[in-house]
Amino acid sequence: MHLDEIVQWIDRAFGAEALEVDTERDEEALRSVLGDGGYQRYFRDQVNRQIIRDYLTNAVVLGVITEGGLAAFAEAISSEEGRATLALYMLMSSVEDARDLPPVTTELEPLKPLHPQSPPPPGDRSHIKLVPR
Repeated sequence: MHLDEIVQWIDRAFGAEALEVDTERDEEALRSVLGDGGYQRYFRDQVNRQIIRDYLTNAVVLGVITEGGLAAFAEAISSEEGRATLALYMLMSSVEDARDLPPVTTELEPLKPLHPQSPPPPGDRSHIKLVPR
């Protein structure tokens, strides 16, 4: 199964959107605003901010890092690309690993899109890896 198929399945499983509109015109207006590239970029950044906020809050509450240790994340979370990279690392690691997040201990390496070269052989399980540019 390909990643895009997994995402599509999950989207279908969510069911109908929570936002309901009364007319087709209202629906089209919402699609034009919410489908805009600028809004999508803004929305992704807001999601990344929430992931980072929740992750770091949990790490402090669990005593994995101290409040003073939050300063180590300041540079990474000050840019949109830094937030995207850090949020991805956070999604792929447990809160208990907060001290060992690569963006905190090393220079941030920007992410680059992966381009599959060929389908995996049958029975081969795919693994998600962070790939620097």
